[in-house]
Amino acid sequence: MYKILANTLFLGKDIHFLPDCHSTNDMALQALRQKEASEGSIFITNHQTRGKGQRGNSWETKPGENLTFSVILQPKFLDLSEQFELNIAISNAIRRCFQEYVPGLLVKWPNDLVVPGFGKIGGILIENLVGSSGWDYAVVGIGININQNQFASPQATSLSLVTGNTYPLEELFKLLISHVEQAYISLKKGKSAILTREYLQHLYLIEEWTIFKVGEQELEGKIIGLTETGNLLLELPTGQKRSFGIKELTFPNF
Repeated sequence: MYKILANTLFLGKDIHFLPDCHSTNDMALQALRQKEASEGSIFITNHQTRGKGQRGNSWETKPGENLTFSVILQPKFLDLSEQFELNIAISNAIRRCFQEYVPGLLVKWPNDLVVPGFGKIGGILIENLVGSSGWDYAVVGIGININQNQFASPQATSLSLVTGNTYPLEELFKLLISHVEQAYISLKKGKSAILTREYLQHLYLIEEWTIFKVGEQELEGKIIGLTETGNLLLELPTGQKRSFGIKELTFPNF
């Protein structure tokens, strides 16, 4: 299962399949530190027991029903201050891949994939290795709920729950990696402005007046864009504009 990919230029030519592991990101980071992996290496598992999400959350997954893997990239062409551009490229790639099955799929800032009316279908966690000369490696952890039909969290859903179908994991994996590679190459070619426009066009709740939470306080605002570093930019009813980092703002129902 999960053989070397033939439909890509450099991603997936070195695939490490792990029947079980606590976190594919941790395994990839460990392999990098031990010089046992390089750009393009992928670590994938059938059962991730302690998957990680944003804000320190765990990622719930049942064995053999979802896609949980990590891709190693070496985005030295970006400055560390531009690292959200990588997040944008990967988020776009996942949405492009699965919009064929779920046309209403959107990206929820910063990097969740959601289907309005159903819930969260997947997410990304990027962890970095930084050296004296800057950004050495990015380990891009991707988790997509495919065939799982029961979740403890009421906010979670899957491709199967949304469409009523079941899907071959390996075929979807090949398709997704191809999309990730294409988006990464576009970023490397300097097309970050185009990628950002695409990200904003498919951003959950953009230009909609919404009640968010900042700490324990409610805040009405409308998403109008991003700052240069990837913070979320809101317009308030007063006309004031405020930006928020990843841990500063909570979306309704999430």
